[in-house]
Amino acid sequence: MIVTTTDQPSGDMLDAAARLAEELGARLVSRRGRTLGQLAAAYGDKELLVATSTQLRYYGGPDEPPFYFHPSMAYVRVKRLRKGESDPLVELAGCRPGDSVLDCTAGLAGDSIVFSYAAGPEGSVTALESEPVLHAVVREGLLSYETPLEDVNEAFRRIRPVLAGHADYLKSLPDDSFDIVYFDPMFRDPVQESSSIEPLRGLANHGALAAETVREAVRVARRTVLLKEKNNSPEFQRLGFERCPGKKTSAVGYGVIRID
Repeated sequence: MIVTTTDQPSGDMLDAAARLAEELGARLVSRRGRTLGQLAAAYGDKELLVATSTQLRYYGGPDEPPFYFHPSMAYVRVKRLRKGESDPLVELAGCRPGDSVLDCTAGLAGDSIVFSYAAGPEGSVTALESEPVLHAVVREGLLSYETPLEDVNEAFRRIRPVLAGHADYLKSLPDDSFDIVYFDPMFRDPVQESSSIEPLRGLANHGALAAETVREAVRVARRTVLLKEKNNSPEFQRLGFERCPGKKTSAVGYGVIRID
């Protein structure tokens, strides 16, 4: 993978590119007025990570659309919470101020953002991501993305992104470490309405959730283990989750394990 910047980069952009190239074991390349296609051809590498003044942009190829951090619907959901409205994820997880949440499959961190706002300044969210490039893009986005709402920005900053696979991470934790443990694995059969996350699919981990991992989650959680899957998925039954009531027309559904 090539790490570069925009043309005429600032010192901060150059520093960020150098740091990321070292972190990811990638080739650091000066832009020098060249297009992404020219860089890819010159170095024989189609993957590019571009540090700009506001974000990181990952390209799976010079002609492909970029992947970058954006809160998307999470921002809309948080604004609803600010108005006192409910959010299905928060309600089903039983998330309340002061809670500690482990998001085992962070992805774009949309659900981590909602949990972080719901748990508030006294709470905490740890967001696990096993894929290094995806982790780096989202981590930097959570640190730098600005909305007009300061309390929402603070919710971004409170999230602790961790580069780790959830199976090993859960095994390393003592019993009753978090109030809530959450899984949102990448659907192997994509939901058509979710085409906006298609650039993420090439970076994400597509592995199936293991029953042993769910058992570890039950050991680690004090109150709730929650799984998001396709509405008609057999994964809920296979993994021992109680299917939560929901709209039959919804593309996604939730399953829960309540800890006594």
